[in-house]
Amino acid sequence: MTPTRKRSQARPNPANEILPPGRRAPNFSLNSTPDQKVSLSEFLGRPVILAFYPADWSPVCGDQMALYNECLPEFKRLGAELLGISVDGIWCHLAFGKDRKLKFPLLADFEPKGAIARAYGAYSAESGATERALFVIDAKGVIRWSYLSPVGVNPGAEGILTALESLQGE
Repeated sequence: MTPTRKRSQARPNPANEILPPGRRAPNFSLNSTPDQKVSLSEFLGRPVILAFYPADWSPVCGDQMALYNECLPEFKRLGAELLGISVDGIWCHLAFGKDRKLKFPLLADFEPKGAIARAYGAYSAESGATERALFVIDAKGVIRWSYLSPVGVNPGAEGILTALESLQGE
């Protein structure tokens, strides 16, 4: 059974544009547990999906992360790793991930708050949270697809899957 793919309209982000395709993805190292960090550079040689989301425990974020958890086998089949990123603390991420039975890391862009989200243009100073932004990064560390969703809309997985499929055979 293939998980449902949802499509939504991107919204303009005049305060800070997310990084466009063709740009090198900024490297980072963020906590996935209190004593372990994950660095983007660890994934060179394979595609990476970065899913920035506003907050653990919010209804839309919970649905979005649950959908990606369902899509994980398809993402893996296409050779990609998935990383969720928000400004929530690591303990919040661990509780949320355990409660939702997530099988991918949630990274804490906690201190300095939103520094990585800012580097990707995916931080809202107004709300103090990350935007709902998606990035597909190729094996060489270049952004191949990016998408900014309305904060109250689950962007689904269709755009991610299409972007990953376009990388096949490259």
